[in-house]
Formats: sequence, structure tokens, C-alpha cells
Amino acid sequence: MQLIAELIHPALASTHGNALKRQAARGIVLREAQILLLFTERYNDFSFPGGGVDPGEDIVTGLRRELEEETGAREIKVLRNYGFIEEYRPYWKPEYDLMHMTSHFFVCDIATHLQPVRMESHELANGMRPLWVNLHEAIAHNQAVMQRQEKTMGQSIQRETFMLNKVAVELLDAG
Repeated sequence: MQLIAELIHPALASTHGNALKRQAARGIVLREAQILLLFTERYNDFSFPGGGVDPGEDIVTGLRRELEEETGAREIKVLRNYGFIEEYRPYWKPEYDLMHMTSHFFVCDIATHLQPVRMESHELANGMRPLWVNLHEAIAHNQAVMQRQEKTMGQSIQRETFMLNKVAVELLDAG
């Protein structure tokens, strides 16, 4: 597995301290210029489907579970590991100084049609939904949200937009 980048959230004063460590798996699913992403109304952003890997769960098993739950994807084929990002950002629980998230990205293929989603209650409450979207339009949308510094902007938009740009250059535009 290759380190893609180390990202430090601009609001974080230091990467030292008591950190909550999380492992996540995220899917890159492309169909020509379209990419399968999650749009979250609360944060007004696009993000890669995926999320936290449960304790003791294999990273690829966690990836498949998250893709099925969040997008309704079936017949998931993990084509290759794309690499991982080490991310440091503020955390809201007072017993931690920060969160250290390791996000593993995988290039995947899925069945043509999506099935109904099985999202968690907080994901539904945030207005999260899967969408096939033009990759460059998703990048432009997220960049505009960051440029405006929208009050509802989520902490993961920096990572997500970084990766969307990387995928555009290395997987879409290079192909």
C-alpha cells in the first residue's frame, strides 16, 4: 500500500496529543467521466463512498460492507488498492485532542444497477445519498464550497477534493 498524502486540517494546531485513531476504506467507482459519490446535503459536498472499518474487520470486507450500505452497490469487484491518506483533524469529543484517520482507497467495479441503500440514521439525517456525477463537476462543486467557506462545510472536504482531483488526473484524464 502506497502513502498518497498526509493531510493536516487547517484548524488543527498540532498533530501531537491524545488522538482517536480510525481506519477507513473508500471506493473509487468510475464509469467513463461519471463517478459514484455520496452527496451530503448537510455539508453540501461530494465524498467517496466508504467509511470506518469495524474492529477486527478486514479492510476489503469493510469496503464491501460500506459500499453496499451507502450506495446499494452489488457484485463489488475490488480491482486494486490505490493507496492511503493519513489525515489529522480536530475531534469533537473532549477526551481527544484530535483524530488520526487512515483512509484506504480502492478502485472498484460494481453491478450496473444500484439496489436500495441501508444507511445509518445519522447518514440519512444528514441527507446523504449516492449519485453518479461527472467527476469534474463534483470537483468544481467542492472547490466552490471551500472557496466560500460555507458555515456547514464538513471537515472531510479537504481530503475528498484532494482525492477527486488525483483521480481525475491519474485515472480519468490519463485514460
